[in-house]
Amino acid sequence: MMTFSHPVRLARTALLAIAIIGSLGVSARADGEAKLLAPSGILRVGIYPGSPTSMVTDAAGKPHGLSYDLGSELAKRLGVPIDYVRFQRVADIVTAIHDGQIDFTVTNATPARANDVSFSQPVLAIELGYLVPVNSPIAKIEDIDKPGVKIGVTKGSTSERTLPAKFKNATIVPAESVKVAITMFGRGEIDLYATNKPTLFEISDQMPGARILDGNWGAEHMAIAIPKGRESALPLLNRFVAEEQSSGALDTIQQQAGLRGATKATRE
Repeated sequence: MMTFSHPVRLARTALLAIAIIGSLGVSARADGEAKLLAPSGILRVGIYPGSPTSMVTDAAGKPHGLSYDLGSELAKRLGVPIDYVRFQRVADIVTAIHDGQIDFTVTNATPARANDVSFSQPVLAIELGYLVPVNSPIAKIEDIDKPGVKIGVTKGSTSERTLPAKFKNATIVPAESVKVAITMFGRGEIDLYATNKPTLFEISDQMPGARILDGNWGAEHMAIAIPKGRESALPLLNRFVAEEQSSGALDTIQQQAGLRGATKATRE
């Protein structure tokens, strides 16, 4: 029978202790991260229907989207269940995160929103554009800024805050949601709609003959939003984002959600 000298036994015992302590440290860190990002024990993910950046439903009735799927991936990593909380528009989700009612969403990381929530590094960038209905006389962006032209935007959105400074003659008309905007086209209440292109593509799928004008009026830099006070979790979120990007998981999420008009994220 093979025997070990006393020093060898001590060395093996020390290595085993180090391994156990290390694993306990990892477990404790994971538990700490879960408690920080999901203090209720459930990761509450804010979503709104109609945009691939948040949540859409495919032909089989299965939901997909950046917020929906990235929230699911993060919940798995944290080892906690997930609760999807629906809102009509993204502005309501940002308010809910600010108030601590929601733990996670993916949205445009604007300076104004950064006053209310904390953001991870950018997940991806998407172009902003305009959609016009079938037979619209508006053929290009230069045709928009005319008296009587009504530009639909989502209430509380970046578009509503930004576009008034771009147009001196056209009128900005807020819509309660993307779904409401589609009905507003039918009633002649808006002549075009302005938002990110993934959402515009979703609208165009429901409006035969509608088209997205060439060009763009800027870009949104989509990032994970969490409540203020949880900034110590940002290194974890940034690693999570980087791994989703490098592994190809983010590309799969975009494909499943039918997200069109996205480009690679760039860090400032």
